[in-house]
Amino acid sequence: MNKEVVGSLAIAGGILVLALAGLAARKLGYADGETVKRMVIGANGLLIAWLGNMMPKRFVPGAGARKVQRVGGWSLLLSGLVYAGAYAFAPIEWTTLIACSAVAIGMAITIGYCLTLRAQARAS
Repeated sequence: MNKEVVGSLAIAGGILVLALAGLAARKLGYADGETVKRMVIGANGLLIAWLGNMMPKRFVPGAGARKVQRVGGWSLLLSGLVYAGAYAFAPIEWTTLIACSAVAIGMAITIGYCLTLRAQARAS
C-alpha cells in the first residue's frame, strides 16, 4: 500500500479514536458535549493545517505548479490553524462561521492565485 494512503488512514483512525475517547469521556462525566465537539472538530482544523504544510513539499513539475502549491500550502496552513483555533477558543455560537470562513478564504486565495498565474501565462 502507498505510504500516503497508509498515512491518511492513520490520521483518519486517529480522529475516530479521538471522537470515541471524547464520547467515552462524556458518558463518564469527564467532559461535556461542547468540549468533545471542540476537540474533534479542532482536530479537523489541525488536519487541514498539516495538509497545507505538506502540500508545498510534494514534487510537482513546472515552476507555476510549485508556486501554486506554495501559496495553496500557506493558505491551507493558516486557515487550518484559524479553524482549529476557532474551535479551541471562540464562543461556540461563532465557531462554525469563523472556521468555515477561514477555509473559504484560504481556498479563494489559492484559486485567485491560480487565475492570476493563468492570466499572466496567456498574456506572455
